[in-house]
Amino acid sequence: MGMTHVTVTVRNPAQIEKAWEGLFLVDTGAVDCLVPRKHLEAVGIRPRSKRTYELADGSEVKMDIAGAEVEFMGDTVWTTVIFGADDAEPILGVTALESVGIEVDPRNQRLKRLPAARLK
Repeated sequence: MGMTHVTVTVRNPAQIEKAWEGLFLVDTGAVDCLVPRKHLEAVGIRPRSKRTYELADGSEVKMDIAGAEVEFMGDTVWTTVIFGADDAEPILGVTALESVGIEVDPRNQRLKRLPAARLK
């Protein structure tokens, strides 16, 4: 399967007028969203905690996290964002996708809206 990207706006939930927009890689293997640290800090989002993540190579890394409003495809969700390296590619994780009822169509490499968000 190829790569799917989508434009995402990340907002500071305490000051919603502060936002950053970027092109995010849709990664159904990632639970949370990853945003370059410089962009989160520019909109006033500061780390609130740390969480350990397993990387693709099996290694583990402890990373800073916070909450943010994330908007894409006309929907907004409050979700966990990971403070990535300043040069990291932004990632839209599966939690944000599923929270608004969107899944990846692997055949067409596009996002598609489900008729209803899954509650089961």
